Amino acid sequence: MTDVAANSDSLTVRDNRTGQQYDIAITDNTIAAKDLGQIKVADDAPGLATYDPGFVNTASCRSAVTYIDGDKGILEYRGYPIEQLAEKSSFLEVAYLLIHGDLPTKEQHDAWVHEITYHTFVHENVKGFMHGFRYDAHPMGMLMASVGALSTFYPDARNITDADNRHMQIVRMIAKMPTLGAWSFRHAQGKPFIYPDNDLSYTANFLSMLFRMSEKKFAADERLVKALDVLFILHADHEQNASTNAVRSVGSTQVDPYSAVSAGIGALFGPLHGGANEAVLRMLRRIGTKENIPSFIEGVKDGNEKLMGFGHRVYKNYDPRAKIIKKSAEDVFEVTGTNPLLDIAKELEKIALEDGVLRQPQALPQRRLLLRADLRGLPVPARDVHRAVRHRPHAGLAGPVARAGPGQGAEDRPAQADLHRAPRADLHPGRGALGLTGVGATFFTLPKFSLREHTGTPRTVEA
Repeated sequence: MTDVAANSDSLTVRDNRTGQQYDIAITDNTIAAKDLGQIKVADDAPGLATYDPGFVNTASCRSAVTYIDGDKGILEYRGYPIEQLAEKSSFLEVAYLLIHGDLPTKEQHDAWVHEITYHTFVHENVKGFMHGFRYDAHPMGMLMASVGALSTFYPDARNITDADNRHMQIVRMIAKMPTLGAWSFRHAQGKPFIYPDNDLSYTANFLSMLFRMSEKKFAADERLVKALDVLFILHADHEQNASTNAVRSVGSTQVDPYSAVSAGIGALFGPLHGGANEAVLRMLRRIGTKENIPSFIEGVKDGNEKLMGFGHRVYKNYDPRAKIIKKSAEDVFEVTGTNPLLDIAKELEKIALEDGVLRQPQALPQRRLLLRADLRGLPVPARDVHRAVRHRPHAGLAGPVARAGPGQGAEDRPAQADLHRAPRADLHPGRGALGLTGVGATFFTLPKFSLREHTGTPRTVEA
């Protein structure tokens, strides 16, 4: 039994297997998983562990960066409501806020923008590396590889315990991500790479590297520049989602930040994470017209179709980004024209509600569509690249940076729930795992381990 029973901020647990009672401290509305390790059926038995696939109710860190209340539709960066930041701040200003904890002063802002602006260029060998990809290579795969390759150009990045060094890697990462992303897109288009134009803003420069052709100067419509900057802000951080968690987990090994962020891009590439918006678009295009919606809904009820984009793991009622994106999209539509898929999305939600497929209104499909519609003028690969560029290269770095100091913990190594079974007998005497005899059997014999286990039947369930 522990000595925290007198503290009201504690949890009392009774183990019905032994009758023993334990008191576990509560801090920030959490209990330490290691405190459950004291709960055992015997002194020499393993302690109790939590089993939480997908981290549905497990906190892996304490953070003051982003606050989300999914039930109330609240999203805050460092205490600032996302609505205020989207209206009054720039993406680079928000990036500074996420990393440093406070909005920059005028002097700090100017110095920060200057640093980012003059680190946008990459080594010419990176250009050659990217030219080596197949002509039809997916831009996200190219971006993942090229970001990881930066670790070979900046070997000093491995010195993560030096604060000044960490700052330089953050600057490089934020500055070079649009360059690498745009070049990945241009490669897929078979077009020459466009170098950064340091006379342009961060977002305008990205658009220039994506679409500039023979003109001496690229001039994007300011409404498009603002809309893209707002999208960067809205998706700058989102607590411990799959990509941020991937960066933190890989970064916990004290690898260089480029390798860690490359892992995050890999997670973002997945259809259950960054690819969700693409799934909505594919569904709406497959429906084609509003007249086809009733038959599609019947297919959903019969299990032959899947209703994509309705629902969010965090936001249960309302996504606070939806209203902001709607206003931004309206500005973009003035430039590009409206997106006919939006009418299908609205009608789909209406009919799904009437038919009982949805229990309550959801703004999420429209948010996903509006997010894509904001960049309607961009070819699909460019929108994929935008997804990676906007997705927290700065905030993702906050994980390894925060864990770089003394006493910040060892590498991530989740426990697993062991599926116990009876010990297995040795393999057939004189015969190896591959059915060989003699010297071959000696080389290939694997005591207490069959090839079936190795290739098809796992012994444990990974948490």
